[in-house]
Amino acid sequence: MNMNQLTGQFNPPRFLRIKRHPVKLTALLYLQDALREERYEECAEFIAVAREFGAEAYEIQQLLEDPRRKPRG
Repeated sequence: MNMNQLTGQFNPPRFLRIKRHPVKLTALLYLQDALREERYEECAEFIAVAREFGAEAYEIQQLLEDPRRKPRG
């Protein structure tokens, strides 16, 4: 038993490491490129891969609603 357990104090870790899966990040980058180049038929597959490897809904939503992206129309 260490001193923190005896005193009930909690010391948070010095560094918070966020897990970033490289496949998730790659799929999100490919999704961003597909949206920018208006290759919408590829987007569903990139979204599915990103979700499979841990992408949260808000991460995908941010790419879909990016104000810098201006679809031609």
